[in-house]
Amino acid sequence: MKYRKLGNTGLDISPIALGCMTYGEPNRGNHPWTLPEDESRPLIKQAIEAGINFFDTANVYSAGSSEEILGRAIKDFANRDEVVIATKVHGAMRPGPNGSGLSRKAIFAEIDASLSRLGMDYVDLYQIHRRDHSVPLEETLEALHDVVKSGKARYIGASSMYAWEFSKALHLQQLNGWTRFVSMQDHYNLLNREEEREMLPLCADEKIGTIPWSPLARGRLTRDWDKTTERSASDEFGKTLYGQEASDKTIVEVVASIAATRGVTRAQIALAWVSRNPVVSAPIIGASKSLHVDDALASLDIQLSDDELAQLEAPYTPHTVAGF
Repeated sequence: MKYRKLGNTGLDISPIALGCMTYGEPNRGNHPWTLPEDESRPLIKQAIEAGINFFDTANVYSAGSSEEILGRAIKDFANRDEVVIATKVHGAMRPGPNGSGLSRKAIFAEIDASLSRLGMDYVDLYQIHRRDHSVPLEETLEALHDVVKSGKARYIGASSMYAWEFSKALHLQQLNGWTRFVSMQDHYNLLNREEEREMLPLCADEKIGTIPWSPLARGRLTRDWDKTTERSASDEFGKTLYGQEASDKTIVEVVASIAATRGVTRAQIALAWVSRNPVVSAPIIGASKSLHVDDALASLDIQLSDDELAQLEAPYTPHTVAGF
């Protein structure tokens, strides 16, 4: 495995991140398609043995079950000093006041709760899952700074938002001497390239690493257009991300054609396209089967030709921003 730095930091990460939303007890939270612990552990172990050291989860995934499963697997299968553990804060963890969001109170409570579930003293990357427009941005940023200074997180990152919002946050951090965001976890794949307009150029200019979520468009890029899966049928958030644009279907067909010509899987082609962008540090992949980990690793060896890139990119039409 050839490791790389996350953005402008000294942190070594694998060029593939294992997304752990797939792992969580199905009876906890609102993701009935997740894998229970006994089915999750072999996949996490496989990733570690293959050299993947970057793992992304969130407090809200399966109501905390994802963090619990990941934490126990890391303890059993990995050297904590070698792996990079990322989690997120924002979503509702309980009903009632102060049970969600990015207030100082919520952030302080949730970092402690996440560390308890993970069984760790610190996380490497603590990310805001989305913006919380009900809280002053300054309050959120100073609280995150204090989390880092307390030793409970090594770095902080952000997720999907408008580029002007991210730019404002970076400016406030510099102005006040607060810990700076080092990463942006954004929605980026062949079916939604809107981040290329402003967010990715901003991240390149500011030397921010990007770790795209849904690089396979919730699996749409890996299967025939009309085929559904158990997850796609029950993933309510996923249903809001992709419509029925004619261009999307064409892109899916082009991915299939190039994959067939090369004799590789569609996932390898779609991931190779995301990774070829120099501002992308590591796409976050979900793996519910061993083959999914294999495909992600194999994609790192694929170099798409100029002609293949042109074929993949030509059908794209502007999309409504989706995911935040």
